[in-house]
Amino acid sequence: MLYGTMKVAIGGPLKVAFRPWVEGLENIPAEGAAILASNHLSFSDSFFLPAVLDRKVTFIAKAEYFTTPGVKGRLTAAFFKGVGQLPVDRSGGRGAGEAAIRSGIQVLESGELFGIYPEGTRSPDGRLYRGKPGGLARVALATGAPVVPVAMIDTEKIQPPGKVMPKLMRPGIRIGAPLDFSRYQGMEHDRFVLRALTDEVMYEIMKLSGQEYVDMYATAAKRQIADAAKAERDAEKAAKAALARAEKAEKAERDARAQTENSGS
Repeated sequence: MLYGTMKVAIGGPLKVAFRPWVEGLENIPAEGAAILASNHLSFSDSFFLPAVLDRKVTFIAKAEYFTTPGVKGRLTAAFFKGVGQLPVDRSGGRGAGEAAIRSGIQVLESGELFGIYPEGTRSPDGRLYRGKPGGLARVALATGAPVVPVAMIDTEKIQPPGKVMPKLMRPGIRIGAPLDFSRYQGMEHDRFVLRALTDEVMYEIMKLSGQEYVDMYATAAKRQIADAAKAERDAEKAAKAALARAEKAEKAERDARAQTENSGS
């Protein structure tokens, strides 16, 4: 009931304001479990995709969205529950990943749609990064649910990381044909199978999105970008300090020269 209310309250205005275009909507199963595996460009991805679907799709969200105290916290929790988000504590490393997997399996065993971002985090630069095999592949093999590749288009331009106010423009959503991985049933503990399944899904997402593919994890790319930015700030700070020292030395030299000239006169 809450989901339906929030879908009308949020999905309707989203479609009117942004007019997202959709291709491949017929690839979403009319009933039964399925995994929607999408690229991840923006915080708004988890809202645009459900807005264009007739069926409920459940994503994983940080537990903090559901546990913040106060009126604002309660409103935030109600909002995320209403748009089909499940709380998972992601601060516990491997335990957090296991909790997310269990949540996904429960959703699928109920015959519903489960949304997942195989990259594990938003792309830092609009490129498509290597998928993490621990979540998507394990959930798919544990449930036998088909995997539907999804590509979000231009959502990073609407709401880039760190921006609160979205820009009004048309995002796109391309939905590919469901992928059947029944040939891997019973092999969920084989890391090579998990890797192969994940890479196959990422390849389909790449074809749908047209993104440049980067064979590294997005989390590692974010660290590299952060380290490069810090190095640039440090270099700029060092350059300013060196310039200040040079100016100070030059002033001292001028003062010394002036003093010498005054003494001679």
